[in-house]
Amino acid sequence: MIHFKKDQLPDYAFKKAVKKPIPIKCFQIHEPFEVETMEGILHAKAGDYLIVGVRGEMYSCDKAIFEETYQLIEE
Repeated sequence: MIHFKKDQLPDYAFKKAVKKPIPIKCFQIHEPFEVETMEGILHAKAGDYLIVGVRGEMYSCDKAIFEETYQLIEE
């Protein structure tokens, strides 16, 4: 079994990829919250986002990460 350590990038010829622009549902929650996920319960801070993925799965996303990686769609 191969083991990868954090902060040690393996010497592979990595390719670049971009996430597909797949719309998700999201809502910013203004108080601390928790959500049951397939990996267990995730705890989130006030201001983080609750996201519903393409298969109906729910998870939280840190506000700063959300703002770096998502763009809200005006309907």
